[in-house]
Amino acid sequence: MDIFRRTETEKDRFVLAVIDEIETEMKNIGFWNKNPPQVKVGNFLEAPSFELWLQCVFIPNARKAAKSGKYPSGSQVGQMAMREYNFHSYVEEAQKLLRLLHKFDKAVLSM
Repeated sequence: MDIFRRTETEKDRFVLAVIDEIETEMKNIGFWNKNPPQVKVGNFLEAPSFELWLQCVFIPNARKAAKSGKYPSGSQVGQMAMREYNFHSYVEEAQKLLRLLHKFDKAVLSM
């Protein structure tokens, strides 16, 4: 038994489940790249696409936060997705993904 191992909380499990849902939905709607390029950017505006930023930056960082229990004070990925899929143009196939990203935002702030 590792006495330094952190105990996973209910919030951690919930956030990880939401991240899994986001990944699954991205795959279902064809937004997931099987062989993504290396994406090293400071924010989503610098990424080749919002979808690549979600896959290569957001999801790995969100998983790392949930596994360590070190969450940011807030999340606005749902707002970013709203601009991408519901503001300048309406992307029908992305609406469930949009809802899941808002769910992530709420999960980070709750519990």
